[in-house]
Amino acid sequence: MDKLRAMITGIQGYVPEYRLTNKELEKLVETNDEWIVSRTGIKERRILKGENQGTSVLGAEAVRGLLEKTDTDPLDIDLIICATVTPDMPFPATGNLIADLVGAKNSYSFDIGAACSGFLYALQMGSQFIQTGTHKKVIVVGADKMSSIVNYEDRTTCILFGDGAGAVLLEPTTEETGIMDAILRADGSGAPYLHMKAGGSQKPASQATLEAKEHYAYQEGSTVFKFAVTKMADVSAEIMERNGLVGDDVAWLVPHQANKRIIDATANRMGIGFDKVMMNIEKYGNTTAATIPLCLWDYEKQLKKGDNLIMAAFGGGFTWGAIYLKWAIDPK
Repeated sequence: MDKLRAMITGIQGYVPEYRLTNKELEKLVETNDEWIVSRTGIKERRILKGENQGTSVLGAEAVRGLLEKTDTDPLDIDLIICATVTPDMPFPATGNLIADLVGAKNSYSFDIGAACSGFLYALQMGSQFIQTGTHKKVIVVGADKMSSIVNYEDRTTCILFGDGAGAVLLEPTTEETGIMDAILRADGSGAPYLHMKAGGSQKPASQATLEAKEHYAYQEGSTVFKFAVTKMADVSAEIMERNGLVGDDVAWLVPHQANKRIIDATANRMGIGFDKVMMNIEKYGNTTAATIPLCLWDYEKQLKKGDNLIMAAFGGGFTWGAIYLKWAIDPK
């Protein structure tokens, strides 16, 4: 029997209309456009406005577009996996809410919380359901409303994050395409450097935690940067070596959009030119689990069947990883 692999047969993204520019941030905190761009590469980020608008709104918009684009009946979806660290609520899962909003009544769903590496974790898990032969259509969503956990009085974090979602449809193939290999890693000792201090079972919400502003993303930037540069570059080089790939074999690096300097270091380690690096950090900022699918969405028309893609990410926790994907479809 031919080996089953999971291939991406459709990709769709969604970002809110509102643009939070660096100029606007200058009015909120002590910073300026030149400082932000030189250190991060970010010029603006999208923000979801309105009451009772959670991550499921972003994810559902991406999934609706994906279903329409691929002419897929929502009733044919077997499973929806949502990667997010900003769920609408502790339970039910945001994936459940997305499934309901798009009419995927025959699917089951769950969330994965692996921060900025979440989409890669979810993509690998989704591919394994396809490989078993028990699932025919799996949707993987990366979505985060980071504006809901950002302190806009903290210039070290508020300049970085935006809101957005991306979704892919996975289907089986026996061709030499699709998800070829994955390396995923985690190190919980990194938690003190990038986390949210309160709101979980260890430190439930209270008047004291609210007053101490402990319900926002907390980051020790220099420590996270050092880990991210090393781990993201190392795992990208490792997956290339494991699959006998050199720089010339790689059509695109699809990196998590956290910081342009981290992306540059990863490309250098892989031995690929910057013309092969997907970048949209300047217009979306860091959308956490959404950055990689949003890159695929933005660059979709430049992808050709058989292209070798290396997707790489690093996130809080710490989590990191890389996936080797051989693109399965030609642009329409």
